[in-house]
Amino acid sequence: MSEELHPTVGLDDTVHQRTRLGIVALLDSGVSMEFGILRDTLHLTDGNLNRHLKVLEEAGLITTTRATGKGRPKTWIAITAPGRAALAAELAALRALIAAAE
Repeated sequence: MSEELHPTVGLDDTVHQRTRLGIVALLDSGVSMEFGILRDTLHLTDGNLNRHLKVLEEAGLITTTRATGKGRPKTWIAITAPGRAALAAELAALRALIAAAE
């Protein structure tokens, strides 16, 4: 007898967390975003955003680049190919969950 797995089994805890999901969703546009823009868009503090970026970077889902030039150094964040795949898998799992609930 084959048992189907519940759609929540497909959710990835690294990506599913609300803030991290917001980060990868924003970055999925393919454009690197500056730290301050991400922080302000998601209404986060510097420390909170840093903590979530560290989790995503350690998982290989994003990269960060620190650029220095005139004025203050800026940190730019970009999604990686595994990050895009993780977001796509997360969205598929969410769609399956919605379909199961309807």
